[in-house]
Amino acid sequence: MARFDNKRVLITGGTSGMGLAGATRIVREGGRVIVTGLDPDRIDRSRSALGDRGRVLANDAADPSSVAMLVEAAKDAGGLDGLWLNAGYAALGAPEEVDADAFDRMMAANVRGPMLQLAALSEHLTRGASIVVTSSSSTYEGAAATGLYAATKGALIAMARSWATALSPRGIRVNVVVPGPIDTNFRHFLPDNAKRGFEDFVVGQVPLGRAGTADEAAAVALFLLSDEASYVTGSQYAVDGGLIML
Repeated sequence: MARFDNKRVLITGGTSGMGLAGATRIVREGGRVIVTGLDPDRIDRSRSALGDRGRVLANDAADPSSVAMLVEAAKDAGGLDGLWLNAGYAALGAPEEVDADAFDRMMAANVRGPMLQLAALSEHLTRGASIVVTSSSSTYEGAAATGLYAATKGALIAMARSWATALSPRGIRVNVVVPGPIDTNFRHFLPDNAKRGFEDFVVGQVPLGRAGTADEAAAVALFLLSDEASYVTGSQYAVDGGLIML
């Protein structure tokens, strides 16, 4: 398949997990990608994996000034046919543990970041482009310790629905992928001594009986980014083994 022949796609949070899995597949299918990340080792590995059809940027979605770098990259590429807003940050905490700093830090990365990125990159999206936003099954799980994280991911869904309406006159589609337990970086925000128990608890509720893979999650995002989903907008696609039955 060559669904992405001559397509230019920017993926935030694309140096690991499903973002990198998606970027690698876009390159294999004839496209060019710009991916962002923060970890130097992952940035180096991504450059090697993507080769000359990929551009990798050290970029922090929580920093408003970082948007200018993405705009320049989009201009250099000659515009964008796809935008996957995938970068995010997570932490656990009981409701009583949330303070102003924790709130601001997570909202900056997960809500303000994508909002400002879309605002700045909108004019560089080609007619008929596709936007995918990564939310989380945490939005629907109702887990006691994920209230703040779930709130940010719920905000993304609301934003994406509005964007789908606002951008529709340009033929631009906006959809949401809602990953559940994905085994790459699965619940990476948990302390080591709590991670295994939490993973077992969550996976134990998944009807398919296992965590998903980064490739499985990326496959759904790439469907939405491609012309195969040309009549799909304003939708949510759960990739969660049936966890939330969305």
